[in-house]
Amino acid sequence: MRRLAPAGRSGHVSPFRVGADGRSGGVAARLQRVAAAFAPGGLPVRVRAWDGTVADLGPDPSVSVTVTGPPAVRHMLAAPGQIGLARAYVSGDLTVEGDLEQAMSSLFDVLSPPADGAAVMRRPVPSARLLLDVALLWGSSRPPIAPAVEARLNGRRHTRVRDAVAIAHHYDVGNDFYRLLLGPAMTYSCAYWTRSGLTLAEAQEAKHELIAAKLALTSDTELLDVGCGWGSLLIHAATRHGTRGLGVTLSRAQADLARRRVAEAGVAHLVEIRRQDYRDLTDLHVDAIASVGMAEHVGTSELATYSRHIAQLLRPGGRLLHHTISTRNQRPVEPRQGSRADTFINRYVFPDGQLQPMHATVAAIESSGLEVRDVQSLREHYPRTLRAWTANLRRDFDDAVNHVGVDRARTWELYMTASAIAFDRARVGVNQVLAVRMYPGGVSGMPAARPEAPHPCFLREHSSWTPASVRRGTRVRQGAHPLQVTPGRITQTPQI
Repeated sequence: MRRLAPAGRSGHVSPFRVGADGRSGGVAARLQRVAAAFAPGGLPVRVRAWDGTVADLGPDPSVSVTVTGPPAVRHMLAAPGQIGLARAYVSGDLTVEGDLEQAMSSLFDVLSPPADGAAVMRRPVPSARLLLDVALLWGSSRPPIAPAVEARLNGRRHTRVRDAVAIAHHYDVGNDFYRLLLGPAMTYSCAYWTRSGLTLAEAQEAKHELIAAKLALTSDTELLDVGCGWGSLLIHAATRHGTRGLGVTLSRAQADLARRRVAEAGVAHLVEIRRQDYRDLTDLHVDAIASVGMAEHVGTSELATYSRHIAQLLRPGGRLLHHTISTRNQRPVEPRQGSRADTFINRYVFPDGQLQPMHATVAAIESSGLEVRDVQSLREHYPRTLRAWTANLRRDFDDAVNHVGVDRARTWELYMTASAIAFDRARVGVNQVLAVRMYPGGVSGMPAARPEAPHPCFLREHSSWTPASVRRGTRVRQGAHPLQVTPGRITQTPQI
C-alpha cells in the first residue's frame, strides 16, 4: 500500500502529524481532533483543509483528501460514516487525490466493517474541546442540505406505488446514460468472463448463453424475463434460439427502449415487453423464467411471496434461473433510511433494496415448491464487470455529466468502485440458482449428471490461490455448458 510522506512538523498533542507549508493548526488540526474522537485508533487519511492546512488522521496515511469548505464538514458531522462521506463526495465538497479505488480500498473496513469484525468508528464522548471544534468547523446555523440525487421515499415499503418510485429512482435517469455506462450490450448484471481477452459485450453474450443453456431454450420454449431491463436476454434468446419471450419491468424508460431494441433486432414477432408489476402476472404459464437482478429489489419481507408467485407461473418441467447478488452477512438488517443500518447504497443507488444470504434465497425457492438443481457462484466475474463499467464512465465522464448531472455521475463512480472492492473481498457474492417444477411423482426431466468438464471461469492470473491449470490458461472445450441440457419440451410425461 502506498504511504504518504510525513505532513509537516510533529510535536503536537495529537499523536499524528499536522502542518502545511510550514504552518500548523487551523482547520486541519480541528478536523484531526474531531476525527480522533470518532476513530481513536486513527484513520489512514491525510486531509487538506480549505484554509491550506494539512493533517494526518492516522499514523500511516495512504489516502489524501481535500475538504473544500464547511459544507463537507457539516455533512460528515450530521451523518458520520457512509452517508455523511457520500454526501460530501457526491456534492463535490470532498475530493480524493489520486486513484479513487485505492483510496476506497484503504477505507473500506472503516466504512463497511465486516459483520464479525470490530467497528472502527464509535460514538464520541462529548467534551468542551470537541464541542468547540465542532462549532467552529460547522460554520453556519443552517443544517446541511443533502444532494438532490439522494432518494426520498414515502409510504410503506414494498407497496406497488413505492416499488415503482424506487425503480424509477435508479433506472429512469435516461437511456443515453446507460448506453454510455453499459456499452452496446445494454445488460446491467454480472458478465461471464470465460477467457481472457473478451470484450464486455462478448462477456455479456456469454452470460446470456449460459442462462439459455441452463434453461434449455429452444424455438419451442416460452420464456418469461422478470425485471427484463432493456430486453437483452430476450433478444439473445429470440435471435440465437428462436425462443418466444415476455419481459416485464416497472421502468418506463427501460420498457420504451426495450421495445425499440426488439423491433430493431427483427424479433418483435417473438418478444413482447410490458411495463408491469410481476404481481399482476397471474393468468400465464411458461416453460422457463429468468429472474436476473430482480430479487435484490424485492426485500426480505417479500422474498418468499415473490418466489411462490413466479413458481406458480411455471409449467411442470419448467425451469427457473434465479440470478442474484447475495450477502455473506447471515443476519442482514433492512437498511431503513435514518436507521443505524442505513447505507450509501440504500440512499443513493438502490432505495429499499436488500441482499439475502444464499441459504435464504435457496430456502425461499424450495419453499415455493420448486426443486433446486444447481447453484453456481460468479463472484469473481463481477469485479471485472464493474471495472469495465467504471472505465466506460470515466472515459466519457463529461458526456455522463451532460446526461445526468455531476452529482449522479459521481454517485455512480463511487457506487461501482465500492462494489468492485466488496466483491473482491467476498463481502458480497453473485449466484445463479437453477430450479425446476417437478412432474407428479418427483420427475424433474433434468439430466442426471453434469458434464465432466468444469465450469469455464475467469480467475485473476496473479492470484496465488488460482489453480495451476487455470494459471496455465487451460480452457474448457468450446461449446461445453455447466449443465447438459436436453433441447425441446419433455414429451410423454404426465399432465396436471
